[in-house]
Amino acid sequence: MVIREYRSSDCLETAELFYDTVHTVCAADYTPAQLDAWAPRGRDLAAWNESLLAHRSIVAVDRGEIVGFGDIDGTGYLDRLFVSSHRQGEGIGSAICRELEGSAPGSVSVRASITARPFFEKRGYAVVRREDVSRLGQLLTSYIMKK
Repeated sequence: MVIREYRSSDCLETAELFYDTVHTVCAADYTPAQLDAWAPRGRDLAAWNESLLAHRSIVAVDRGEIVGFGDIDGTGYLDRLFVSSHRQGEGIGSAICRELEGSAPGSVSVRASITARPFFEKRGYAVVRREDVSRLGQLLTSYIMKK
């Protein structure tokens, strides 16, 4: 597996990985309507690409396939961290997270889903507060966490 910087040519593959991971891995913690609001099928790929280019974004590639990706902004906010639903538990998320944390100017914060909270707790993050975010008419529970 190789971790490299995100490129615009990765846009569609990362958007598809995001959709699949949310709808598969997070299905036990959120309703189908919540999953659709969080990760809708018809994503604006230009906006997705622009948001990833605005941050330090990296992808994990194995045998020519993107198996995970993540991004962090200049303040240390870890915006996204997703691993393919078929590659969970292999250390890919930890490798991406470690790389992104290493580029942060100080402390790192994240808005973690119910599903991701245990992953971040194992990495030393603490819950600052629970938050219910409204997206497309659905309330999504998440946790503001800091390391």
